[in-house]
Amino acid sequence: MSASTMLNPNNPDFERFLYAPVGEDRAGSTVSVLSVLARLNLDPWAEAAELAALSREAAGARLSLLLSRCRDVPLLERDHQAVADDLTHLLPARTARMKPSSDGTPTGRTMSWSTLLAILAVVYMLVQTIFLGASGSGG
Repeated sequence: MSASTMLNPNNPDFERFLYAPVGEDRAGSTVSVLSVLARLNLDPWAEAAELAALSREAAGARLSLLLSRCRDVPLLERDHQAVADDLTHLLPARTARMKPSSDGTPTGRTMSWSTLLAILAVVYMLVQTIFLGASGSGG
C-alpha cells in the first residue's frame, strides 16, 4: 500500500462523480454530489462505491431517490431523475473491486481501521525495539 493511499484511502475513480455539481442551493452556493450525500448523512465514498457496483439503471434509480431528498437545491426538486441519469455516466465502469463486501463496506483501495491499527502497532513495536536496543547496548 502506498503512502498516498494510506493518507487518502478513498478511491480516486469516484472523484469525477462526487465532485460533479448538481445545482445551486437556496443561498446560491454550488452543490456537488459529495455535498448532497454528506447533507443526507451518508458516506459519499461508500455510496459512490455502492452505486458503481449497480447497473447504470439501478444506480440512476437509487441516485434519483437520494437527490430527491435534498430539499435545499431547487433544481433537484424539479429534475432529480434527469440529474441522476446524467451523473451515472460519471461513475467508473462497474468492476468487481468496487462491489461492496459482504458486510456492506466498499472494497478496493480502502483499508479497515483494524488493519491500520495493526500496522501502526507493528511500526510502534519496531521503533521501540530499535531505540531501546540502541540505548541499552551503550552502557
